[in-house]
Amino acid sequence: MKIILSRKGFDSQYGGVPSPILPNGSILSFPIPSRYGRPLADIESPVGSMHSVAADLSRGKINARTNVHLDPDLWSSAAPRAEGWRASLGQVGSAQGHLRRQNVTVGDVFLFFGWFRPAEQHQGTWRYVPGAPEIHSLFGWLQVGEVIALDAKSKTPVWLHDHPHVVHASDIGDGNTLYVANDRLTINGADVVVGGAGGFTRWSKGLQLTAPGASTKSIWRMPKWMAPKAGGPALSYHADPERWSTVDGLPHLKSVAKGQEFVREVDSAAGHRWLSQLIATHA
Repeated sequence: MKIILSRKGFDSQYGGVPSPILPNGSILSFPIPSRYGRPLADIESPVGSMHSVAADLSRGKINARTNVHLDPDLWSSAAPRAEGWRASLGQVGSAQGHLRRQNVTVGDVFLFFGWFRPAEQHQGTWRYVPGAPEIHSLFGWLQVGEVIALDAKSKTPVWLHDHPHVVHASDIGDGNTLYVANDRLTINGADVVVGGAGGFTRWSKGLQLTAPGASTKSIWRMPKWMAPKAGGPALSYHADPERWSTVDGLPHLKSVAKGQEFVREVDSAAGHRWLSQLIATHA
């Protein structure tokens, strides 16, 4: 089994502001603006229409008419669904090429992360909590149950027909591929009592990648099992030993600025336990 740390949602180039961590612990990942998408007004969130939160936090730069790319598509309640809907992720181009070279397939688990900052309501509008740091945080997961190669002539199930990688299959990019979620999460042969995909609903520091007190959100504190070992598997794009250090007994990583998909083999019982507990605790 592999895990894929998958960068998604608003960044400094697409969207321009962090996605919010809400006061009730909900993690609201804003899908990036894109012509391959739908109006933000069409997407619901745990606090109602997503566009109202995004408009406040972006000071109107993002609004109800902004087209966004709802991908990964993890929440059944985010939009009207056809019967049989399942969570899914689309990927194209160099990022999909990397997933293919890393042999990402059925049973592997995507852990989605992005740029976040705590937010609150103040005098009737949303704002970022004054003084709260910007961080990289995990916000959801998807265990692959099926891989579908798409092109303009692909026949896909009816429930997938509004997915942006299906609607725009003719021009979205090379290597267009969908990763469809498993029905249940299964790790090392054992079922975890959660579905095969979803967004985390209870934020805690256990989801935070950014090391506490780090000078930049791109310095991550990693679980012990991910520390690189001579001759062992390495997180893709991060094999350079100079990117790794040890602080207070835990591995720290200076993550790369570019790249969407970082893949690592889960090669230990500690890794399987970490993944199971992470998802079960925050789902």
